[in-house]
Amino acid sequence: MDNQEPASPTRVLVAAGSKHGATDEIARRIASVLTARGYDVANSAPEQVDDVSGYDAVVLGSAVYAGHWVAEAKALADLVAEASPGMHVWLFSSGPIGDPPKPEEEPVDAAGLVEATSARDHRVFAGKIDKSKLNFGEKAIVMALRAPEGDFRDWEQIEGWANEIAESLERKVSET
Repeated sequence: MDNQEPASPTRVLVAAGSKHGATDEIARRIASVLTARGYDVANSAPEQVDDVSGYDAVVLGSAVYAGHWVAEAKALADLVAEASPGMHVWLFSSGPIGDPPKPEEEPVDAAGLVEATSARDHRVFAGKIDKSKLNFGEKAIVMALRAPEGDFRDWEQIEGWANEIAESLERKVSET
């Protein structure tokens, strides 16, 4: 990781809707990379954010269940969509599991959220299933789908994307 200071302080919100913590771990890794690159980063749960006007950029993600983002992340996406049109936004989804990760399709909500927030990018990262953290209904779905248990997240890919975000923000700062 490069430890480069941005030309001017850029305040970045990194948030992720996470039902069992795995997607939040992705958000924390992204926040860590951006912090190491010199950005002023706030890492919060979506339901803890009621105003995004103090941020220059937002990185928002969600766990995906049955093709959909969790409600708290969608609500924050709505708030971001209502914010300043000049805000820089990146979205990510976490959910496919297995090797190769399945499902291959984009989350149902993704295209609409990208359009509503004018996101610069949307990435889908593989997820993690720890059956010991699932409730009865979730365990039944996992069994019915024969979903494999395990951690399928690619940390190198996630950190690479976070560095791409930092580079994009650096270009934005140098253009102003």
